[in-house]
Amino acid sequence: MPSPSSPCSSSPRPAGSNLTDSPADLRSAFRSGRVTPTAGLAPGFAQTNLIAVPEDWAYDVLLFTQRNPKPCPVLDVGDVGSRTTMLAPGADITTDLPLYRVWKDGELADETADVSGLWRDDLVAFHIGCSFTFEHPVAAAGVPLRHVEQGSNVPMFVTNRECRPAGRMSGPMVVSMRPVPEHQVALAAAISARMPAVHGGPVHIGDPAELGIADVAAPDFGDPVNFEPGDVPVFWACGVTPQAAVMASRLPFAITHAPGYMLITDIPDSEYVLEVPDAR
Repeated sequence: MPSPSSPCSSSPRPAGSNLTDSPADLRSAFRSGRVTPTAGLAPGFAQTNLIAVPEDWAYDVLLFTQRNPKPCPVLDVGDVGSRTTMLAPGADITTDLPLYRVWKDGELADETADVSGLWRDDLVAFHIGCSFTFEHPVAAAGVPLRHVEQGSNVPMFVTNRECRPAGRMSGPMVVSMRPVPEHQVALAAAISARMPAVHGGPVHIGDPAELGIADVAAPDFGDPVNFEPGDVPVFWACGVTPQAAVMASRLPFAITHAPGYMLITDIPDSEYVLEVPDAR
């Protein structure tokens, strides 16, 4: 299935970006026109994917997410026409993400930093957990994040794994890929597995061909990332999956985030960590 390439209007994170900015400060910067991938920004706070669809498609999308919770873990669903979310009180979801995509009849129609003029009163917004959320605890454990080190977007790929269809919605699973030193793969997998609300543990480790990925240097979304000696490709389910479904299902209209350009919420990432039962 063809998929639109990385945003051409975006720019990599500038060297020296202040990663200690609060979620509110960053949303304000995005509202003012800053465009940058959000990986590594506001460490310790959850980030979310966005898909907004007309009300008459909302049940299909909801059912699709419920049948495919690994790539589509829902953290919030807005009221019809609402531009707000409980995940970031005071935020406007039409201006406070750094970059959006607008879809018409399953085709990418526009890429813009502001969709306030395109928002419709019949749209229902779904906020889906994002793997950038587990990157903070993974990095805190000493696991390197190559895309953050290299100031680029995370690479994402359309796979050969079909999601379970739901009503009019169908499509393949999308994954994000991170090179991880071989001796730290189990650690990264264990930390992310404790956060199922933001995709949980990896869906595949190793040979990309098993996912139908021909070349990890040519992602369908995001940017290529350089491997260091001893790195192994590790793949996590990705919240861009609904965008692949938008294309496959030919939705008449939808607004989404641009891959890698997320909503930064006010929710601490610790809220999504499962407690490990005391074995004593």
